[in-house]
Amino acid sequence: MHSVTAAGHTARAGGSAAGHFAVLPILILILAQMGTTGDNGALSLAASALTHDLGATTSEIQLANMVYPLMGGAFMIAGGLVGTIIGWKRTFRIGAALCALGEVACALAPNMMVFVWAGRVLVGFGASFLIPSVLGLIPYLYQGHDRTVAFGCIGAASGLSALLPLMLGVVMEAAGMHVTFLVLAAYFLAVLGVSSSLPHIDQVDEKLRFDGVGVALAASGLFMFLVGISSISSWGLIEPLDTCPFMFFGISPALPLALLGVVVLIVLVHVEKGVEKKNGVALLPQSFLHTPQVLAGLAANAITFFFMGVQSILMAPYLQLVAGWSPIDVGVISIVTGVPTFALALGIPKLAPHANPRHVIQAGYVIMAAALAIMAFSVTIDGSNAFGVYLGAFVAGVGAGTVSSHSSNVVALAVSERDASQSGGIQSTMRNVGQAVGVALLGAVLLLGITGQVRAGAAADPAISPAVSEQVSQMSINLGSNQEFREQIADIDMTSSEENALVNIEARARYESTRVAYGVGAAIILLGLLTTPAIKTFEKSEG
Repeated sequence: MHSVTAAGHTARAGGSAAGHFAVLPILILILAQMGTTGDNGALSLAASALTHDLGATTSEIQLANMVYPLMGGAFMIAGGLVGTIIGWKRTFRIGAALCALGEVACALAPNMMVFVWAGRVLVGFGASFLIPSVLGLIPYLYQGHDRTVAFGCIGAASGLSALLPLMLGVVMEAAGMHVTFLVLAAYFLAVLGVSSSLPHIDQVDEKLRFDGVGVALAASGLFMFLVGISSISSWGLIEPLDTCPFMFFGISPALPLALLGVVVLIVLVHVEKGVEKKNGVALLPQSFLHTPQVLAGLAANAITFFFMGVQSILMAPYLQLVAGWSPIDVGVISIVTGVPTFALALGIPKLAPHANPRHVIQAGYVIMAAALAIMAFSVTIDGSNAFGVYLGAFVAGVGAGTVSSHSSNVVALAVSERDASQSGGIQSTMRNVGQAVGVALLGAVLLLGITGQVRAGAAADPAISPAVSEQVSQMSINLGSNQEFREQIADIDMTSSEENALVNIEARARYESTRVAYGVGAAIILLGLLTTPAIKTFEKSEG
C-alpha cells in the first residue's frame, strides 16, 4: 500500500488509518472539479453575448461547446498516463495553469476563431491534465468506505458548481462576457495556489515508459470521431450542406471522418495489448477492456455527461435565444439542478453505503430520461413554460446526482490500485466523449430538423412563391428568435406576407425539432439500462 505524507506524519491513504476522513484534500479536488464544470456553465450563459459581441452563429456556439470536450476526449486518456508517470500532484498543477491561460484567451478574444481555437482549446487541454488528476488522486488518498464517500464528493461537486454559473451570470450581466472569463482565470489561478497543500504521494515505484504510439492513436482516433460527429449539423449527414467545406465521393465527409476515427480506435485496442505486455503500463490497460464492471462504470460516466451535453445544447440556447431569458435567469436554473445533484451524489454513499450500485445507476438513467421528457413538454412556440423548465431542471439534478454517486467508484473497485488511479484518464475521456456526442448529435437533430422543416414548409405553402422557396432551400437555419430569423432571410426578395409565412413556419419548426431532440436524448439514455447488468458488487480484494 502506498503511503501519504501530510501534516508532518505518514499515514495510510487519506488519513483513514486514524479513522478520520481527510477533509482538506477533497476540498481542493472539489474546487478543481467545480472550476471545470463551472467553465461549461459560463459558456452556456454566454450564448447571447457570443452572438452579439463576437457575431457567433448557432453552429459556432455549438463548436465552442464542442472544442472543450473534443480536446478533453482526445487527450484525457493521455493525461491519465502522464499522471501515472510524473505524479498526480504535478499533473494537477499543470492542468490548473493551462485552464487559467485558456480563460484569459477567451476573455481577450476579438472574434470567434480566437475564442474557439485559442481559448477553448487551451482550457480543454488543461482539463486533460486537471480532471484525470482529480480522479487519479482519490485511490491514493482514500481507501475503503472513505474512497466511496470521496468519489461521491466529486460527483457532488457538479452540484456545487451550480453556484458558479449563478455568480458568473451576475458578473456577465453587470460587466460583460470578457470580465466573466477573467474571473474564471482568477479562479483557476487560486486552485493552482491551494494545490500546494495537497499531500505528498509516494506514487511511482517503478520506471514507467510513456506510450507515445498509444497517445498518438488515441488522440487522432478520438479527434476524428468527435470532429466528424460534431460536424454533421454544419456539413450534413449524407447530403452536403452549403456550409460543407468539401465532399467525400459526393457526400458529406462528416460520417466517413467519424468512421475513420472508430477504425483508428480499434487499431489502438490491438496495439495496446502488446504495449502493456512489453512495458508493464499502457495508455489503455487490458483490465479496462475485459472487466464488465469497469465497462459499466465507464458507460455511466459517458451517459451522465451525454445528458449534460443535451441540456447545454437544447435548454440554455433555447431559453436565451428564443425565450429571451437573461444569464442570471439561466444561472438560477443551474442552482435548481445543482442542489439535488449535490445532495444525492454525496448523500447516497453516505446514507446508503450498502445500496446496490446497479439499481442506483438504473434508477438514475430512468430519472434522467424523465427529466428530458419534462423539458420537452416545457417548450412552447415562442419560448418556454417556466414551471416545466424548473421542474425538468430539478429532476435532471436528481438523475445526474443518483448516477454520479456510484459511476466512478464502480470502476475503481474493479481493478488494481494503480489501474484505479490511471482510470481517471479514461473516465474523464468517457465523460468528454459523452458530452461531445450529446452536443453534436442533439445539435444535429435540432439544426437539421429546423432546416429540413423550414425547407419543406416553404415548398408546401401556397402563399410562398417557388422563387422564394428555392432560395430558402439553399439556406441552413440557425436556432434563434423570430427577429433573428427575419434578419437571416432579409436578403431574399419577397412580399411581407411571404416573410410572415416563413417566420411562422420557422417558429413551428424550431418548436417541433427541439421536442424531437429531447425525445431522442431520452431514448439514448434509456439504452444505458442495457449496460447495467455488468455491475454486480461493491467489493474487490485488497491486493
